[in-house]
Formats: sequence, C-alpha cells, structure tokens
Amino acid sequence: MYVDTQTSLPHTSRIYDYFLGGKDNYEVDRKAAAEILEAWPDIRTAARTNRKFMHRSTKFLAESGVRQFLDVGTGIPTEPNLHQIAQQITPESRVVYVDNDQLVLAHARALMTGAGPGAITYIEGDVTDPISILQAVERNRMLDLSQPIGLSMVALLHFVDHSVDDIMATFLDALAPGSYLAVCTITADFAPDQVIRAQEVYRVRKLPAQVRTFDEVTGWFAGLDLVEPGVVPPHRWRPEAISTMPASYDAKVSCYCAVGRKP
Repeated sequence: MYVDTQTSLPHTSRIYDYFLGGKDNYEVDRKAAAEILEAWPDIRTAARTNRKFMHRSTKFLAESGVRQFLDVGTGIPTEPNLHQIAQQITPESRVVYVDNDQLVLAHARALMTGAGPGAITYIEGDVTDPISILQAVERNRMLDLSQPIGLSMVALLHFVDHSVDDIMATFLDALAPGSYLAVCTITADFAPDQVIRAQEVYRVRKLPAQVRTFDEVTGWFAGLDLVEPGVVPPHRWRPEAISTMPASYDAKVSCYCAVGRKP
C-alpha cells in the first residue's frame, strides 16, 4: 500500500478535501488553505458548488442514457462519488476513475472497488497525456469506446498548464457519437483580484493553478451540442430548485461549467 511521505508539502487534492470539509488533509495543507482563504474567502463555497454541479451533471447524463463514465482528475474520494450518483439511477453504469497522483491512488483503490454490471475501477493516468489514458481504458476493457461515454473533468482544468484545446480534441475524437463532456473550472472573470491572489498562493507553493475565461471554456465545446443553459456558473446550471442567487453570488463561486453532447 502506498504511504504518503509528503506531509511536509501542501497538496492540491488534500487542500480541496479540506475546503469540502474532509479529513484527509494535514496541517501543511490547512496552512496553505488558510492563505488561500485569506485571498479568496469564498473558495469553500466555490468548492462545494463545484461538487454539487458534478452531482447534477452526472444525474443528467445517467437520465440521458449514458451508462459509461470516465472521470478524469478524480481527487480524493468524497461521498457521494460519481459512481454513487450514476448507479442510483442506473445500477448497471460502469465508471472508470483516472488520476496521476499516488495519494489519490491509495484512497481510490481502498474505496472505489467493485465488480459486476455496475463495476467501477481506477486507472493511473495524466490528463496532459490523453492518448495514454485512452489506451489504458482500452486495455482495461471496463468501457467500450464504440458506445457513448460521459467524460467528466470537474475541478481539474484549473490545475492544467498544457493546451486544453489539444487535450479535449484528443479525447473527443476518440469518443463515440452520443458521448458527453462535463467540465467545471475556476475563472477570474467575476472577481479577478481575489481569484488571481489565490492563484498566486498556489504558484508560490509550487502548486499548479490556471484560471480560465468564458471564451476559453466555450472553445473546449467546439463541435459539441451545448446542453442548456450553456456555459454558466455552476449554481446556475440546472439547479434543483428555482435559483434566487443574486448576480453577486457568481463572484463568490467564480467558476464556469458546461455540458456538451457529441453529435
């Protein structure tokens, strides 16, 4: 079993776990989180709103007929996980989780195992090398790339410095018609000062951080049919109740999300 020896350094997955109220974090992570919170006091709200979007988008995909899910950038498991949402609706849904971090791998292997019609598994892979992920999926044989897949990248792409356009093109070219892409990522469009300050806290600590614009996020869905309401802050994407959030709440969350279908 993997043993984390990097407790002297903050870790993006553990910091996110802390913002979500989890317990899989250390003092060094909480110290970094405190600095980030000083720059962006509402980042806990952003993390939790981001997570709720994952729940709703996964439910939407399952209700739209998707029975296969590829979750890239899994992070430390936080219940309910994607497979729990999908399998509540369609127990036969099959889920492959992907991450490139040994810390996440240890948690995932302990908590995300299963077999049968609704099997789940975990593969090690880096989003910046989508071809290797797709090859691993084919070797694993859990998912059938000739059938629609729900590709989820939630709370991931703000930690990616490579060309997301190229990453998306590689994934989407390999997926069958009827597949979906679900994304949620941080933006500085609404509250640039606080989000950029938070980004710098990450970077000073040698942690990747990259905010995205509306146009960038929209570009990732080129060639897809955007699901209404399009590219919006996550609390405005098909909320379970009529949204009464004022426009100022967008600055608290400072994220964009969207879901698109490959025609």
